[in-house]
Amino acid sequence: MVTYDEGGERVVRAAGCLLWRRSPSGNGIELALVYRPKWADWSHPKGKLERGEDACEGALREVLEETGMTCELGTELPTIRYRVDGRPKEVRYWAAESTGGVFVPNREVSRLAWLSPTTARDKLTQERDKELLDALLETLHAAGEAL
Repeated sequence: MVTYDEGGERVVRAAGCLLWRRSPSGNGIELALVYRPKWADWSHPKGKLERGEDACEGALREVLEETGMTCELGTELPTIRYRVDGRPKEVRYWAAESTGGVFVPNREVSRLAWLSPTTARDKLTQERDKELLDALLETLHAAGEAL
């Protein structure tokens, strides 16, 4: 599905997840952040949708491609809209609990870090990603998850 913004520009559609797991120490949760050398940033796993792919499928695929992790999608989080190289981009996100996997560095992502929410907030490059982290924490808190 092709979408256009109010000005008639074609929107780049993408999807991703705020991937989390219960901390191995038993205290709270950890979030997965990826380092993308092309952009020199720390972010949540995400990427462009393929032709005919729905956003849920794309989010799961991107998490697997970028982190090596499988996950279970949870609550949909806020959709983020911004411009990249002058084009409008829309990224739909979900909370997603990791169900396993192994990270292997690849051409898009050179590092994966599992971090506490506080440390993740400090490491995230973009302010919009920090706002998503807040939304995730609110969602997990409402679900009774021990943070």
